[in-house]
Amino acid sequence: MPESDFNREIGVFQLVAEALSKEGLVMARSSHPCMLRFRSLPIRLMREFMMSVPLLLGLTAETQRIIVPMLKHKEGLPRTEAIRITMIPRAGTLALPQLYQSDIILKSQPPWYKDLVYKWKWTFSVWASMYMYVTLLVILLSWCRPLVFPVIATSFMTCADVTLTGEAPEEPQEKTRQESDASESVKRWRKSRRKRKAMLQQSVSPDDSASSISITREDTADSSE
Repeated sequence: MPESDFNREIGVFQLVAEALSKEGLVMARSSHPCMLRFRSLPIRLMREFMMSVPLLLGLTAETQRIIVPMLKHKEGLPRTEAIRITMIPRAGTLALPQLYQSDIILKSQPPWYKDLVYKWKWTFSVWASMYMYVTLLVILLSWCRPLVFPVIATSFMTCADVTLTGEAPEEPQEKTRQESDASESVKRWRKSRRKRKAMLQQSVSPDDSASSISITREDTADSSE
């Protein structure tokens, strides 16, 4: 506000702040009296004399800045759509003060739980990430174990089958013996097959219209084995 004679003569005027909803309803209202700070004539003249050079250079101005705390409102439903500021002249007059500039500064304070989350956002982010990681890991190990760990899943299923049936797993020596028996039987089968082929080649001649095959008792025993 300029330190003009007009503003000094106006004296006290009223400021009214109103919180309006979207429908235009007044949800909160506050009023506060305002006026320029009083300075006597000698003080004004001395100040103008001391600040004459900055005033002439435009570094300072003959103004006063008034800060008025107006409205304390707790947000709820319906939401605040706008804030309206009204200047009311002194009773018995119609003149409003002169202004260079006016600003509205909003200072909001969230609820305690939102304030806590805002101040500890990095801590909550770390704990939420760890919780999601552990949850996904448990789901992965519970439902997707055969796909991710096939060897572990096979051994686990074998152990579970043994536990349910009550049978002990075969020892390595028994497995080796079974494998050796199987290889011996395969060798005997191949030997008997070679014998039969040799006998067929000896018994079949090109001049004969029919072929005869003779099989001994030893060959029969080998083939049956």
